[in-house]
Order: sequence, then structure tokens, then C-alpha cells
Amino acid sequence: MQSKIFLREQVSRALQQYFSELNDSPANNIYQMVLAEVEIPLLQLTMQQANGNQSLAAKWLGLSRGTLRKLLAKYNLS
Repeated sequence: MQSKIFLREQVSRALQQYFSELNDSPANNIYQMVLAEVEIPLLQLTMQQANGNQSLAAKWLGLSRGTLRKLLAKYNLS
């Protein structure tokens, strides 16, 4: 549980910094930006820990192998 709280706090701090640095500029596509910023290291590190085994990584992530393959392709991580 502690790691979930820690991650949530880190994301909150990052978003606060993002908004403070916007000044008067409009915010755009925040949802997609945050997803990409979180998904890329999540996929990279999980694949690394699984030694490139997509089936194992998909199981750990709670995804189907096909969904994992699509995400890896989306971010050119395959």
C-alpha cells in the first residue's frame, strides 16, 4: 500500500509542477501526456524484469499478451 501512496504523491507533485510552469499557456492533452509518461517506463521496466518474456510481463501487468504487444508497438518498444 505504501508504494501506491508514494507513486500517487510523485504524480501529484509532477502535475503541480507542470501546471505551475504553464504560466498563461493553455494545457492540452494532459491525460494522454500522463499516460505516455507512466506507460513507457512501466512497460520498459516490466519487460526488463521479465527478461523480454512478453507472456510473463503481460501476466504481471494484468494484460493480455496481445494488448501488451500493441502497447509495445505504440511506443516502439518491441
